[in-house]
Amino acid sequence: MAEMTMKDLAKKIADIDFTMLATKAADGRIALRPMSNNGDVEYDGDSWFFTSEETHVVKEIEADPRVALSLQGKGGLLGKPPIFIAVEAKAELIRDKAVFEEHWQSDLERWFPEGVDTPGVVLIKAHASRITYWDGEEEGTVAV
Repeated sequence: MAEMTMKDLAKKIADIDFTMLATKAADGRIALRPMSNNGDVEYDGDSWFFTSEETHVVKEIEADPRVALSLQGKGGLLGKPPIFIAVEAKAELIRDKAVFEEHWQSDLERWFPEGVDTPGVVLIKAHASRITYWDGEEEGTVAV
């Protein structure tokens, strides 16, 4: 089978809510945390995550914007293993309410009760530079 295209990969990513986001911590270690895409799944190489200003992830991205994302899909039919996706990306911290509104989902009010006006809300945009996948016995890299 031919390698996946970005469109093929986007369909697979649309079924995956949580991503493990990796940053470089201040002490040099790798820090990982689960982040939800909040239904923002029209994947074009950019991943979007809301967080709070005072979190470690914000400080770590300010110090080094290189991040990695790890995604795992659901298992396939007849015991087929799930798809695994690794994304190398450069993160950008966005503090613009107009951009918040473009990516806002009502479920976020659980963590940000004042919506896009919640003090300290930050949007992380992780723009992929390389995406590698393993889907059963197929593997490849998707051009971004």
